[in-house]
This record gives sequence, structure tokens and C-alpha cells, in this order.
Amino acid sequence: MSKMIPTKHVDAHMGELVSDLQMLIRQPSVSAKNEGIEECAILVQKLLKKSGVKSEILRLKKGVAPIVYGEIKSKQNSKKTLMFYNHYDVQPAEPFDLWDDPPFSGTKKGNKIFGRGATDDKGELITRIKAVEACLKTTGDVPCNIKFVIEGEEETGSAHIEEYLRKYKKKFSCDGVIWEFGYVDAKNRPIIGLGMKGLLFVELSVKESIRDAHSSLAVLIKNPAWRLIEVVNTLRNSDGEVLIKDWYSEVSSFSKNDLKIIKNEPFDENVFKKEFGIKSFVGNKKGMDAKKALVGGATCNIAGFVSGYVGDGAKTVLPGSALVKIDFRLIPKMDPKKQVLRLKNHLKSKGFSDVGIRVYHGEAAARTDSSHPFVSQVKDAADKSFGKSILNVSNAGTGPMYPFVEILNAPCISIGSTYMFSRIHSPNEFARVDLLKKTTKCMCEIMINFGNS
Repeated sequence: MSKMIPTKHVDAHMGELVSDLQMLIRQPSVSAKNEGIEECAILVQKLLKKSGVKSEILRLKKGVAPIVYGEIKSKQNSKKTLMFYNHYDVQPAEPFDLWDDPPFSGTKKGNKIFGRGATDDKGELITRIKAVEACLKTTGDVPCNIKFVIEGEEETGSAHIEEYLRKYKKKFSCDGVIWEFGYVDAKNRPIIGLGMKGLLFVELSVKESIRDAHSSLAVLIKNPAWRLIEVVNTLRNSDGEVLIKDWYSEVSSFSKNDLKIIKNEPFDENVFKKEFGIKSFVGNKKGMDAKKALVGGATCNIAGFVSGYVGDGAKTVLPGSALVKIDFRLIPKMDPKKQVLRLKNHLKSKGFSDVGIRVYHGEAAARTDSSHPFVSQVKDAADKSFGKSILNVSNAGTGPMYPFVEILNAPCISIGSTYMFSRIHSPNEFARVDLLKKTTKCMCEIMINFGNS
């Protein structure tokens, strides 16, 4: 088994991979609107069973999207367990009029399959299922124990994933996790992600008077917008450094191996700047400093500022209240709960006790050590399947990776078929058939490497 790579079976059954993905796309599963969630969970369970994977639907309580769980035990290697984490829910498809074809049609045009969820995350899920099926149909076995944890709330923040992981900790136990997605760059190289940043999203607000007033009264009535401007000016400097006391206390420096990986990561500053129409980076970062910031820099970002009149033309108004929405990207060892306390202490120490604070979401960062054997196993599989791959120390974005690392004590690695220009979360989202095929082969190789380790 360990020497047999079932890629011929993958080649012979690509039509079924495409049709199964189309079937999944045609079942709407929009978690933000609770549209089709139950129906899609049942469909995913049927797909797992059809592929030879024992599966069941797990629940927490009424109103919480179920998890589809799948498991198949290896006959020859019962000591190693690999988990595939994915999600079956998708983003809303609006605006519908910007789609060339109906968003839940699963239309295939040449090398592309269009539809909401085609890539994020139904396309990725299909590659994992079909890889396991290929192993079973080729050899009658899998190279290691396999588990599937497929949730239905990822697109709304995975609010209950930690509770699921704690409740089913024993059932979900594993030695490594392949994350729900992975980008493929413009040169068809898969980007292997070893981590994700954390997130703290808060809202700061000031209410000064019971209603908006004529702006001539600004000589007597304080303007809450000015108050908030004073607040945000104390949070970070022009170089992007967060100024809150002890914000970076627990943070460690990059390892030598991390720095080597970061140095080798391709990043074209000029193309990036052209894409966004900007002339320079925060703090005028260049070269290695810009790369390090992307994978391991904390941020304090104003996501929205609302106060007074923001319509067309002029209106001389003195607002009665103001609010600012701020997201902090967190890096490893930053605890969201500790950071909230530090933010509150900062406001108090600076004389802003009148400023209200509402915490929307907190998610810790997670990162797999670049020297972990799992990394080389995945890298080897990706190189064989795609020709060449790129290691990425951490994604600049955020996902619920930390609970998996913390509760299951398992390393997590992102790799997949998501072409970087596949329009995820946008109209005309698509998956590339060639990348689905290569990723399915890659998953076979990962299972083999993992089982042999």
C-alpha cells in the first residue's frame, strides 16, 4: 500500500469528481441565512458513505449547525490518524445580478466549475473525499486512519467549533490536521500555510448628548467624534506599532528556519502596490520587513468610523454620538482575553473611562513549527503533485485553527486547490478542474507520507 500511489484511479474518475462537486454546489448552504444547512449536511454525509467512509451527523443543540463526521480506520497502520477539516456552508451569493450563471447551478465551462462554494469550500472538500475513495478503490485500504470534521458555521465565524472540539475531543483525536483550504498562486504553485493570525474585533463608542445638535453649538457641546479621534490616536503610531502597554509581552521572535522560509517566499512589491493603487507600505516597509509584516505582524486597523452626517452635500450638524470599529490582528501567544483587558486598562490610564467598549469576536493565532516532520511530509507530497510548492509561515488572515492546535494538540497545515484569483466570496466564484485533480492526487500523497512516517 505504502508504495502504491492511486493517481491512476483519480485520473479515471475525474468525471465523478466534477459531478459530485456540481451536486454539492446545487444544494445551497448559506449559514448567514440558515439556508439549506440541514439539507447540505445530509448530502455531505451521503457523499462520505458513497465513498466508503463511515459517517454520522453530530449536534450540539437546536439552532447550531451540525458537524458531519467521517472516519475510516487503516487495516495496516492504526497508529497514525490524519484529520481533514472542512466546511459545507458558503457565503451569501448576493448580488445575484452580477453572476453570469445562477450561483447555485454548478455550471461547467471548459476547465472551470462556477458557483457559490465551488472553491470555498465544497471544491476543497471534494478533493479530500475523492482522495480517500481513490485509495480504497485502488488498494482496499487507506495508508493511515482518516477522520473528517466538516462544519456548517465557518462562514459566520465558527462560533461553536471550540465547543464541538471539547465535547468530542476523544472522537476527534488525531496526529495532524489538513486545513480546509490552500491557495495556488498565478504560477500554479500551491502555497503551504503553517498558521493563521488571530483576531480581536471591538467597537469603541462615545455618547455625548441625547441628540444631534446645530454645529454652532460646538463652542459649548463636546463633539464625540473628536473624542474618538483622540482615543484612536493613542492606539498605534504611524509605523503601525500598537502602543497599548504590554501588547507584545508574550510574543516570540521568528526562528532561524522561519526567517529562511520567509526570505524565500515570493512577494512582488510593485505588483502588490499596483493592484491596490498605493505608493508605499505602512512605515515605508520594504523587502524582508514587508514580508515579515505579512506573516507575523500585529495590526490595529480602523474598520469603520461612524458619526454625524455622511450623505451628499453639506449639513452643519454636531453629532450626539460616535463609534469606531477596530480589528486587531493577533500573532502567536497573544491571548484575545488578555488583550481586551490591556485595551481596557489603556483607555482608563489615558483618561478615556467614558469610552464604551464592545467586544465582538476574539480568536487566537495558531502556527505549526516549520521544523515539524508533518511540514516536510506535506511539502514532499505537494512537490510531487504540482511540480513545486511554496512554504508560508502564516496566512495574514484569520480562521479557527487555534482550537484545533490547543484542544487536539495536533499540528495544522493549509494546502488545497484554491486558485488565488478564483473570486471566492464574490460573484462568479469558480474552481479549476486541473487544480482539483492535482490536489486530489496531493491528498493521496500526503496520506501515504503521513502513514509511512
